[in-house]
Amino acid sequence: MNMKKNVLFAAVATAGLAMAGTASAQDMYKSGVGSLYAGLNYTFMDVDFDGFASADVGTLSGKVGVMANEFLGVEARAGFGVDDDRIAGAKVKLDNFFGGYATINMANQSPVTPYAVIGFTRIEAEIGTQSDDDSDFSYGAGVNVKLAQNLSGNLEYMRYYDDSNVTVDGIGLGVQMNF
Repeated sequence: MNMKKNVLFAAVATAGLAMAGTASAQDMYKSGVGSLYAGLNYTFMDVDFDGFASADVGTLSGKVGVMANEFLGVEARAGFGVDDDRIAGAKVKLDNFFGGYATINMANQSPVTPYAVIGFTRIEAEIGTQSDDDSDFSYGAGVNVKLAQNLSGNLEYMRYYDDSNVTVDGIGLGVQMNF
């Protein structure tokens, strides 16, 4: 009988701690600090081959992140090519990309929040029968526009990759859910 009381007490205590943690987390998310977000973007990318030729490709990507405070966020992104191009008969495609980024947000009272983003991106691309993958420092700027309580739209410019031979820039349109 004493064993059943201990198991019951442990179950009630565990449930209570779990509920307290959930309530605490909900308060944290309402304040904006520690709030989680996820989004989808379609990006119009320009792949420039050292001024020799340029290809326009499209990508679809997802992101997940957390706001460390109202001004600083940390996020991960991953995407893949959905629209290829041709240069002199050779197919150009961006197979996939992923990276980690920090966002610096200009928090304000309006529904429009400008931000800057910096981080690193790994890109895998193909031109004709040749493929390559590499990583580089990335940076950009954008704006989030609040559409509803937990929904925003965004417009963003990013320089994803830049080396001596290839530059990859993108203009993205997307939506973001805040949790």
